[in-house]
Amino acid sequence: MDGQIIDAALAIIDAGQDVTVSGVVARSGVSRAALYRRWPSLTTLIAAALDVGRTVPPDYPDGVDLREALIDGFGLGDGGATVSVAASGYSEERFRQRIRLVMSDRALQKAYWQSHVSRRRVPLVNALRTGIARGELRADLDAEACFDAIAGTAYYQIVVRGDRMDDPAVAARLRAAVDVIWRGMLA
Repeated sequence: MDGQIIDAALAIIDAGQDVTVSGVVARSGVSRAALYRRWPSLTTLIAAALDVGRTVPPDYPDGVDLREALIDGFGLGDGGATVSVAASGYSEERFRQRIRLVMSDRALQKAYWQSHVSRRRVPLVNALRTGIARGELRADLDAEACFDAIAGTAYYQIVVRGDRMDDPAVAARLRAAVDVIWRGMLA
């Protein structure tokens, strides 16, 4: 039943419709009681549905080139001219739906952050901490803040500027931003 419920919620999200308990029940064919036994609230269900297709990246090996790990972690690797949609784990349309939903509901935003997003950043944040410990990066760095600075440049391109992830100019700006931030992080 979990899959039926998640699939129903995701179909509603992808259709750009408001996710309601009634809508999920009707689309999934499960009862309200079954839904609430699995998710204590509609917010936690939507957060779980928004995360379908996303994975937690593996830890980076000790000897990894940290700059390249950042480039790859943000979907700018392989010398590609565009930001990899694979980096987000789903299409730009679903990404935009996710942004719309979480920005309109602070409780959903917090639930999605706590249950899903915060886990995915751990490998890159840990790689930055390893770089600090190895003396490659400045000892006074806040690894979380550095990650946020880099992630923020990507969100700015897509959310604020309204650019597409597959635009080569976006990838070029993101690479330039990573380079600037990287130089400021070096020991």
